[in-house]
Amino acid sequence: MPAEEAAPLAGLRVLEISSFVAAPLGGMTLAQLGADVIRIDPIGGAADVTRWPLAPTGKSLYWAGLNKGKRSVTLDFRGPRGREILKELVAGSGPDGGIVLTNAGFPWLSYAELSKNRPDLIHLQITGRPDGGPAVDYTVNAATGFPLATGPAELRDPVNHVLPAWDVACGLYAAVGLLAAERHRRRTGQGRAITLPLADVALAVTGHLGFLAEAWLTGDSRPRIGNHLYGGFARDFRTYGGDSVMVVTLTARHFADLARVTGLTETFGGLEQPLGADFANDADRYEHREVIAALLTPWFARHTLAEVAEAFAGTSVLWERYRTFAELAEDPALLASPVVRLISQPGIGEVPATGIPLAQPGVGDIAAAPELGADTAAVLRELRGE
Repeated sequence: MPAEEAAPLAGLRVLEISSFVAAPLGGMTLAQLGADVIRIDPIGGAADVTRWPLAPTGKSLYWAGLNKGKRSVTLDFRGPRGREILKELVAGSGPDGGIVLTNAGFPWLSYAELSKNRPDLIHLQITGRPDGGPAVDYTVNAATGFPLATGPAELRDPVNHVLPAWDVACGLYAAVGLLAAERHRRRTGQGRAITLPLADVALAVTGHLGFLAEAWLTGDSRPRIGNHLYGGFARDFRTYGGDSVMVVTLTARHFADLARVTGLTETFGGLEQPLGADFANDADRYEHREVIAALLTPWFARHTLAEVAEAFAGTSVLWERYRTFAELAEDPALLASPVVRLISQPGIGEVPATGIPLAQPGVGDIAAAPELGADTAAVLRELRGE
């Protein structure tokens, strides 16, 4: 590979001792940017080695999906020798190493312990709560209010989302945090101890999006509004033939194009004066969302998905058909995506795998996840000088 096309993080080495989503995703993000990420597990694997979904072979697709491009080492952490070997690997990982990413809270894995043999250690510890207590995505989500603002207005029970959003955000924060600390070390020669509580990730994002300030100032919780867009107009519609589509208008132009395509420009214009509204404004579209939706619903019900696609082609209207995971996997265009490749995953077979969506030189190849422990001997020889 020409020098100008080298992977952005080529030469960087990270030791990852992790399980679940956040830490493995952080490590894989670095690996897909070219870092040498060595995942170190206990003998037999950590708690996520058999987590669903599973391949027909019984192997975890979850584990394979979150560990692509890494090397795998297994050590016996139950005895002192395995822990000593880990310390040796941290100390011997070279000038671009000495970086540890973990969500395991063992004392022997702490910054204080590992930095004894590696003074410039960069150590990022993911915790559940700021006090070090346990928490996972679902419990953090419950504490921040999202499940009680999700779902139809008449529902009283909480609704958990399928996407582990806080884990994903935490993993990406972890990758950024390690890179920031590595830059600091290059400038100063000093390591860093970084703590990243999952609960703080959720709290920070809740604040960034304005949800926290809104509740603070108004004393009210955000209402449940089904599939409407809070503060604007967007929602789902059913087409002739039974397909569901999501339609989003974020600007006055989006809404004007939607009105024109559906033949409702004059109708909407005629409603503005009696309603005291201006549908060019987000707030007015939101306030009268049910009236707008009621007028649009018959148009979608009269048109097939193909007709909707043809009508919206060349306009600014934002829309998409709802699809299942199976429909996504069966889409002939899937493999045309620059972030998807068919790879041969050991123990599983040929599967579509996804890479990093940061398009840049040196990024693009997608390596399979290793077999658990497959690189133990090679890594021990390399990092311990055997």
